[in-house]
Amino acid sequence: MSKLDIPTWLTPEGEPVSCLEKIKVLNENLEEIQAMAQEALEDAVLMGADENQFRSVIKKMSETIINPYKKGAA
Repeated sequence: MSKLDIPTWLTPEGEPVSCLEKIKVLNENLEEIQAMAQEALEDAVLMGADENQFRSVIKKMSETIINPYKKGAA
């Protein structure tokens, strides 16, 4: 598995997140998502699915994630 490019986490105001525990949780979550996506891609390819289609589905899926804390959300 390729090394994950961990970002500098930013607040909505563009400032770096300063709490080390929050950064640790964000990084761990990202690593878990990458590992699960890697396993799912490997399964898809082994079962004969098209890799490019799988990647497209994952990208589209990421766009459907809803922020329940966004102001004005119902």
